[in-house]
Amino acid sequence: MRPEVTTAHVTDACVRAGVEVRAVSVRSVVPGGRVFGRVLPARHAGSVDVFLEAFESAEPGDVLVVDNGGRLDHACVGDLVVLEAAAAGLAGVVIWGLHRDTADIAAIGLPVFSAGAIPTGPLVPEVRRPDALDSAQVGPWTVTTADVVFADDDGAVFLPADRAEELAELAYGIQQTERGQAERIRSGTSLRAQVRFDAYLKARAVTPSLSFRDHLRTVGGAIEE
Repeated sequence: MRPEVTTAHVTDACVRAGVEVRAVSVRSVVPGGRVFGRVLPARHAGSVDVFLEAFESAEPGDVLVVDNGGRLDHACVGDLVVLEAAAAGLAGVVIWGLHRDTADIAAIGLPVFSAGAIPTGPLVPEVRRPDALDSAQVGPWTVTTADVVFADDDGAVFLPADRAEELAELAYGIQQTERGQAERIRSGTSLRAQVRFDAYLKARAVTPSLSFRDHLRTVGGAIEE
């Protein structure tokens, strides 16, 4: 993923390409973190053994995507798991749940994203699902090794691996358009002038169903997608 592109640009690219937007709100343990790679799914069940088993089949650059059901009563990943992930060649970890050992994880340097931190780990083991390594549920989305994940300070977005390159290039084009618009605003040309907002208001008065998004496409702007 190009360094200029953010998850926001990628979700806009999904909208433009007609690809389902699969995004969740997670935060980087260290602000400014970014990670991109193939999903390595693992459904947590009160023990780290599922992660160690996932690492056995990991490929360099994979991202461990942990399904802990979005639980907020305990952490499912700590520094040892993150350190082992780094040693296994993973690019990072995305957790649908909480982490702990924040300072140690930050010192390791591997990008880690989660819903937040809590000191306690799992208190009791749970029944592990037979498909624990086949897929992960992240928010409303089910993801597998057929997906890639991209995460930054805005959250995480999941993409079909076979369309990731296409969507990345489309996102870059959107980013370049927005960068040009921002530069023109700083130079004194308002965004309203750039997107011909006056023309949009007049056209909408004639055709109330005209959306701003449709208007943007006619003038080559990029704000909403």
